[in-house]
Amino acid sequence: MQTAYHSKIVSLDALLAAVAAARHEGRTIVQCHGCFDIVHPGHIRYLEFARRQGDLLVVTLTGDAAFTKRDQGPYIPEELRAENLAALLFVDYVCIDPNPTAEHILALVKPDLYVKGREYENSDDPGFLAEKRTVEQCGGRIVFSSGEIVFSSTKLIERMPAAPELEAERLSLLCQRYDISTGLVYDLLQRFRNLRLLVVGDIVVDRYVFCDVLGVAHESPMMSLARLEESEYLGGAAIVARHAVALGARPFLLSCGGSDAGSTRALELLRKEGVEVELLPSRPGLVEKTRFLADENKLFKVDMGERLPLDSTAERRAARVLEAHARGADAAVFCDFGYGMITGGLLSRTLPMLRHNVGVLAADVSGGRATLLNFEKVDLLCPTEREVRAVLNDYDSGLSAVAWQTLARTQARHLLVTLEKRGLVVFQRRNQQPGTPGWSGRLKSEQLPSFAEYAVDGLGCGDALLATSTLALAAGATLMQAAYLGNAAAALEAGRLGNHPISQSALREWLRPRRELTCTVLARHRTPAAVPVG
Repeated sequence: MQTAYHSKIVSLDALLAAVAAARHEGRTIVQCHGCFDIVHPGHIRYLEFARRQGDLLVVTLTGDAAFTKRDQGPYIPEELRAENLAALLFVDYVCIDPNPTAEHILALVKPDLYVKGREYENSDDPGFLAEKRTVEQCGGRIVFSSGEIVFSSTKLIERMPAAPELEAERLSLLCQRYDISTGLVYDLLQRFRNLRLLVVGDIVVDRYVFCDVLGVAHESPMMSLARLEESEYLGGAAIVARHAVALGARPFLLSCGGSDAGSTRALELLRKEGVEVELLPSRPGLVEKTRFLADENKLFKVDMGERLPLDSTAERRAARVLEAHARGADAAVFCDFGYGMITGGLLSRTLPMLRHNVGVLAADVSGGRATLLNFEKVDLLCPTEREVRAVLNDYDSGLSAVAWQTLARTQARHLLVTLEKRGLVVFQRRNQQPGTPGWSGRLKSEQLPSFAEYAVDGLGCGDALLATSTLALAAGATLMQAAYLGNAAAALEAGRLGNHPISQSALREWLRPRRELTCTVLARHRTPAAVPVG
């Protein structure tokens, strides 16, 4: 329901008109700017002080996409932060700024006074210095508040427990902002049908051995287990293809295999499920990963499979196969598990051709022997935070800086970084035209929380995300819409033990009751599109 203070939340054009009218009347314009993630007593004192310095108090706040204080974005969405500020009697106007600093909006408002906290008085922060120059060049002055009470929103948030109600509203606001609704996601899923997807990578046999714990062995201090039963799943690149066919697409899988019984069983299962597949005869058998479990708890894993890179003959054959199937394909996915199916030679032969023929290129890696940086100029990369930090050998920088380095070195368009139980962060360029400032500048980012109510098994969640997000992009989704659907598929996968394909009917059923897709208690205000952000 709209209340009186909502009229204070204005677009940039409306703000400039109000400021011009006040200036014509001879009133003094005061401006404050910040993130205001949680409006605390320090903010109240600061804003009250600012209002006493003039006749009209304008408060501009950093939008979610430009937020820099935490990698996962603000705790409170921009719409609610604007409402919190507008509810204060001494604030006259509130405007959301989509830029990382106030330099641009200060140049437009031209305040007589720009008020900052006392902590900025001797600051050499480049962003603040640029703001200061702008204010003074426009004839204004910088005034520092008393700083009697100092709080930190970041520290307050770090000490706060997660609030489910706030998380739900944050998700609802995010869905409204990016036009994610029940009708939209159902329409995208319908468009998955008959999409042609190329999948390239190693097939991995994931074997689960279920055991009963007998105790400690007598001969040495080690656990003694009784083998009960085992289950076997086709993973690696195979599960990406299996997800695709279960979601309604028509996948073609190119991988390596041999003449062994395991390769034969894999071919039979994939073809039975509807996956068109070709195995290059370049290794004796499939890679196997055996996990030993007790009461669904994974105790340890044994890998069987050596790295056997494609030779030059196999690379040429693989390139010919991909070229033949690229015509008419809607998307291609590379799944590099480090066992040799994807080589530098294969990528140099095929990526330019696929870029020319296929609408969406995506890639992911797993394991220390695969490198994300080999996938240049693709549309989507889906690593974990651990993988993206490992490939850059950077464990100290903020995640935004690591993401920027990854996109700069690969020249990729989009990046989804998964954070395990904390969900994922979506990174995208502000402009998709190479050579423009938005292409190489600061990234836009949004966090999606994990949708899994409970996690039984993390195996295959990244593959479900990769397959579903890629198909969504190929179906015409925006990056955020694709990330939402991929995150939903990952949540379904997390709720099952083992590596199972996610069907379209299961995904539709999971989406049907989601409140954020239908909730009407949404934001009363949208971010003004005053400054293009890509």
